[in-house]
Amino acid sequence: MNVGQTIFSQLMEFVPRYEFRRCVERYRGDFKVQRFSCWDQFLTMAFAQLSYRESLRDIEACLRAKSTKLYHMGIRARVSRNTLAHANHVRDWRIYADFAQVLIAKARRLYVDEPFGMELEQAVYALDSTTIDLCLSLFPWAQSRRRKSAVKLHTLLDLRGSIPTVMIITGGKVHDAAFLDHLIFEAGAVYLMDRGYLHFRRLYRIHQSGAFFVTRSRQRLGRQRRSSQLVDKQTGLRCDQMISLTNPVPQMGYPEQLRRIGYVDPDTQTRLVFLTNNTLLPALTIADLYRCRWQVELFFRWIKQHLRIKSFYGTSENAVKTQVWTAISVYVLIAIIKKHLRIERSLFSILQILSVSLLEKTPLQQALATAYDEDFSSEVPNQLILFN
Repeated sequence: MNVGQTIFSQLMEFVPRYEFRRCVERYRGDFKVQRFSCWDQFLTMAFAQLSYRESLRDIEACLRAKSTKLYHMGIRARVSRNTLAHANHVRDWRIYADFAQVLIAKARRLYVDEPFGMELEQAVYALDSTTIDLCLSLFPWAQSRRRKSAVKLHTLLDLRGSIPTVMIITGGKVHDAAFLDHLIFEAGAVYLMDRGYLHFRRLYRIHQSGAFFVTRSRQRLGRQRRSSQLVDKQTGLRCDQMISLTNPVPQMGYPEQLRRIGYVDPDTQTRLVFLTNNTLLPALTIADLYRCRWQVELFFRWIKQHLRIKSFYGTSENAVKTQVWTAISVYVLIAIIKKHLRIERSLFSILQILSVSLLEKTPLQQALATAYDEDFSSEVPNQLILFN
């Protein structure tokens, strides 16, 4: 590798430029653009994510201070606050959403054999959403309450590698269960979700597609027991039943039988009741699978802590979605690089190293693999760590 390249340039070598150009051409992103292209915009936004820039003025000041290195970073135009703000406002956010899907597909191939704590051959996904609160006067298009705005990130997370396979950005008013209407379910896969997704008509569509779901039951659920299996109560299990719904509306939505599993968490003594259409896996495995759903919560906490998605560089819907999708692209790109270079460090440590060395001319593998006397994780025990 050319040691004269900056670390930022070496990172961008892992970006498939041909696929990026196809995304730009699909939405005519560079139509009548003379100076600040979509590629320049992506590089600038990626640099802002990796170096923890807080605002457009912060980005402008940082890059202008290193103006002699912009060409070596791949940025061909002079970066100004107004130019970047205009690009984020008018250029179609779907360019960066489609490109993020390209990177996600590449990452999933790399992490297809990654363990996630359960010995299962089929794919396992976790569904959830997280809310980012906004100011109503600045983001009126995202009004969620009378005096409050918010956006929701609805996410389908592949537990093998913690890769977000599907992500949809909506206003705060959209119900979680509506996310199921946007998904194409994979036959044989297992989908883990909380009670916010307990919508029987949508769950029946998962069942009809040949996929499996595991969710939690409501406290008051009209049901009739059809059969029961013996369980070992020393493992925490309390019941393993086949039930049918009795209330007319849920029964119309899900006319077939469901499996109901009662379980008491041995650590917290919390009683949990699961509903699933999977009749093949042992009841204890179903309970352990639902425990793995917590990885999507860790994912949300992690990206909120280490990516710039809680404060936005623009106030329009297009600007917000552009920033979120470039942040996801950077997250997945670092995951790809970690796998390609076989870096043993956590993703948090990699981002910390990159944030202070983006403009250094050091081979990337050497910069990330150098042994330090102290591990970053020992300094920040409260940080959430993915990709251990």
